[in-house]
Amino acid sequence: MNIKNHKLKTIYYEDELNDEFSSAKIIPREINENYKYNKNPVWDFCSYLCQNYLSMPIKIIYSKIKFKLEFIGKEKLNSHKNEGYFIYANHTQAFADTFIPSLANFPKRNFLIVNPENISMKGSGWLVELLGAIPVPGNKKATKSFLEQIKKRIEQNYSITIYPEAHIWPFYTDIRNFKSVSFKYPVKFNKPAYSITNTYQTYGKNNDKLKIISYIDGPFYSDQNLKPKEAQEKLRNEIYNCMKKRSQNSNFNYIEYKKKSNS
Repeated sequence: MNIKNHKLKTIYYEDELNDEFSSAKIIPREINENYKYNKNPVWDFCSYLCQNYLSMPIKIIYSKIKFKLEFIGKEKLNSHKNEGYFIYANHTQAFADTFIPSLANFPKRNFLIVNPENISMKGSGWLVELLGAIPVPGNKKATKSFLEQIKKRIEQNYSITIYPEAHIWPFYTDIRNFKSVSFKYPVKFNKPAYSITNTYQTYGKNNDKLKIISYIDGPFYSDQNLKPKEAQEKLRNEIYNCMKKRSQNSNFNYIEYKKKSNS
């Protein structure tokens, strides 16, 4: 990605936890008890083909041409290659974030916990589902089926990716504060977790090109001797601190984010 003549853009934010800067404005569909998390075998086979074969050339070509994507620490995932685990990553790209984890742990099949907006796009929402999206439920009745799907995929020894920041901040080079609620899954299912921290670094003779270097860390384990919420918080802090440290390897601000003044 050439940045030779790049002009720095500034984005002002108010709420680090809730502000969204994705260009797509989508009305989310309702994910209630009528939503089918557990699809039929034909759907699941088609999903597998899309995830691990049909889409893979596009993922590889896009990541190499657009971002010259590089992984550091990829070998750490091998310690649980025959077991299901959770991946936590920072959310800085609308498209690339959907496949960076699947490139890191290929051929393991990867699923993503997403907001309902991600599967609500007219004409293409079904494709996002085929590629492994598991939408967050909208009510308590849907939550049961949602958790059953998470359990099923983890017990099938697949990975599930979660973006704890929840909202996209394009090219953001720090780690935003995030809640511990999304860390309940490794605690509940007693499975390991990894982190992927995407950083933006310059390269080339004149440092006029930008690439993504993704650092993989872990495994992290939940403390099963603690109460669930305490274990969630502890695991959240361990992964947050690791990602925060890794994010310091970014050396170029493509977009500058500034907090709005209260005055």
